[in-house]
Amino acid sequence: MGFARACSVALVGVEGVVCEVQADLEPGVAAFTLVGLPDKSLVESRDRVRAAVVNSGEQWPQKKLTVGLSPASVPKSGSGFDLAVAAAVLGAAERIDPRVIAELMLIGELGLDGRVRPVRGVLPSVLAAAEAGYRQVVVPEPTVGEASLVPGVSVLGVRTLRQLIAILADEPVPHEEPLPEGSPDPLLAGLMVPGAGVGTGLVAPAEPPDLADVAGQHSARRALEAAAAGGHHLMLHGPPGAGKTMLAERLPGVLPPLTRRESLEVTAVHSVAGILPPGRSLVRTPPYCAPHHSATMPALVGGGNGLPRPGAVSLAHRGVLFLDETPEFTSKALDALRQPLESGQVVVARSGGVVRLPARFLLVLAANPCPCGRHTLNGAGCECPPAAVRRYQARLSGPLLDRVDLRVRVEPVSRAELLGRTGPGESTAAVAARVREARERAAARLRETPWQVNSEVPGHELRTRWQVGPGALGAAERDLERGLLTARGLDRVLRVAWTLADLAGRDRPGAPDVDHALELRTGVPRGTAAARGGHR
Repeated sequence: MGFARACSVALVGVEGVVCEVQADLEPGVAAFTLVGLPDKSLVESRDRVRAAVVNSGEQWPQKKLTVGLSPASVPKSGSGFDLAVAAAVLGAAERIDPRVIAELMLIGELGLDGRVRPVRGVLPSVLAAAEAGYRQVVVPEPTVGEASLVPGVSVLGVRTLRQLIAILADEPVPHEEPLPEGSPDPLLAGLMVPGAGVGTGLVAPAEPPDLADVAGQHSARRALEAAAAGGHHLMLHGPPGAGKTMLAERLPGVLPPLTRRESLEVTAVHSVAGILPPGRSLVRTPPYCAPHHSATMPALVGGGNGLPRPGAVSLAHRGVLFLDETPEFTSKALDALRQPLESGQVVVARSGGVVRLPARFLLVLAANPCPCGRHTLNGAGCECPPAAVRRYQARLSGPLLDRVDLRVRVEPVSRAELLGRTGPGESTAAVAARVREARERAAARLRETPWQVNSEVPGHELRTRWQVGPGALGAAERDLERGLLTARGLDRVLRVAWTLADLAGRDRPGAPDVDHALELRTGVPRGTAAARGGHR
């Protein structure tokens, strides 16, 4: 009787659960049994592993073979267990020393010819292994860069099962013929799941667009700058062709680059979703997601058969989620955004289990004033009945809009602005520099706290620990008493006021900053010329 064990990782959302792969050989009729709550793709690993071992020149044990995946109560899916199953079987057959693989973490899929193919979710799997105390990890060669992002872990990349057996058995490593230069590598096909991320609208432009391309729109530019500096949600409403989409597409370029921790979070989500491009082991720029208005609720917040997969809110983590033609989305899908907007994460429950996915994003909404888009244009000839206009605007629920800090009307561009007679607008680099300075001021103020930007600071802290200037809340208090402003709305006005003060270089917000924040939230002018002059 032979017994051996190795280790691998089961992914639950973007979190990894370390699993022990146990192989037991007993006398009897040759059979291969796999237990431990495997899914269909994992059950098929029996045939993949057997063919890979035989085609690697090894003998398959002709005994009763049982492979157990522990803990048995955790659902396991995917083909990433293949390498660990093969190692455990060979250890039980005494082809390799069982003690060598006992504390070894193995992640990878096996082809029938013995090649080790990459799988999705390598980064969160290695992170889970490191947290569990494992210091040696074996991964497919194309994902070595992704696995090496985790500090304190020794990563070994293998291209074939023959190489792994030789390394573990302390034998000469066989030479694998390299692919001819310029020929496609079939192993890279496993790094990206076909169609993954398409329905969520994830966009990765080669060259980010420049804010200088946008003509006019000075008020919307100021709101865009404040949104980037404080992490505030933004709504752009106006007629078609005014530049709402152009402004939203340029917001990721204004945001600061991701920190190391944020890059690891974003890369882990994209790796699990199967959209991490080959050769790009770390996402360093804020992602930008723009799903179509026909997207369903699972496409936005996550879902799917079995265990839920990340949706648009998770793929936009630490980046921008842009919902163009927002009223055309279903109300069920839009209202599902309420929880992640508040908590920065989304909890999805399905029959296959419950997962928690990160979802701290900057939301940008864009909407027309009516179905035809010409309701507020003088002489444009809007033919929408008043009832149709009311129904169209009522598709955005009050609780959702109450979570949006900045609401800006985007006016049609004038002829002088469109032809460049008013001068070119500021570039993305100039605006990003001011945003970076404002975030540095906020970070210095929030240094001893768990918050990083103004939009994350709780309202109680803003009202007690960091107070605004004397008399600055006069207009906001009057709106609160009249019922024009909710308690949540007041907290969000204070957060925006602090962002405006950071952009202007002031120590704390004054009355002009609070009035400007109220105008940005309600759209009602309040004589905020001083605040407007504070940041451009």
